Amino acid sequence: MLADPVLPLSGVHNFRDYGGYAVEGSGQLREGWLWRSAHHEAATDADLAAIDALGLETVIDLRGDDERALHPCRRSDNFAARVLFAEGNTAGLAPHLQAAQGAIDVDTARARMVDTYAGMPYRPVLVATLRLYLAALAEYDAPSLVHCVAGKDRTGFAVAIVHRLLGVHEDDLMHDYLLTNSAGKIEERIAQGGAHIRARYGREIADDAIRMLMSVNPAFLDAALATVRRDHGDVPSYAEAVLNVTPAMREAMIDKLVV
Repeated sequence: MLADPVLPLSGVHNFRDYGGYAVEGSGQLREGWLWRSAHHEAATDADLAAIDALGLETVIDLRGDDERALHPCRRSDNFAARVLFAEGNTAGLAPHLQAAQGAIDVDTARARMVDTYAGMPYRPVLVATLRLYLAALAEYDAPSLVHCVAGKDRTGFAVAIVHRLLGVHEDDLMHDYLLTNSAGKIEERIAQGGAHIRARYGREIADDAIRMLMSVNPAFLDAALATVRRDHGDVPSYAEAVLNVTPAMREAMIDKLVV
């Protein structure tokens, strides 16, 4: 895997390469080809120049229409990537906001995040956008970026699905997911997320509950993957049944993304 997958940006959180991991059998994921991040509303001009330098051909936006309207991504004049998303709203809420409703403590925050993740494999807008994402990975031999609001929950699930389809071991899959807790300006990201949560629900939410909501935890992703396994046995079967990934598409992804 990459020694340092994080692209240090000023106004975009959690921007990193999720390639470089070894895959089952032999080989590893291409580096510089698979990127993930939070949204780009606060991107600086220097950030935009660094993003343009990656040569992105496809950007996949996992947010709903209302989230894109509330937090529009900045783009440079040179931005040339196609932006893919499914129309529709996600109840107006990112997973961490969905879980934050009411005055809650840290244990309740954790339990609600687990419950939210358990339903993530069937969120309609997310499923529709994941179909676009995986089809793009099978079709286009060029760098891509996937993002949501905080770049940790929906993006974390999307990356986990891609990792398993490409043969990344589940230990490495979880390692990449947990990098959200150490990548970039962590305290700034938690503070920003906490401000949004409290603006919506009031200041009664405890600091440790905010930190739980704005972080990732193995139990969260495990809950989503448990739903996948309960209903479909494994990720490839889920991807075929729900995300329309044919065996030929999966093989095309492997051909393009494993070296």
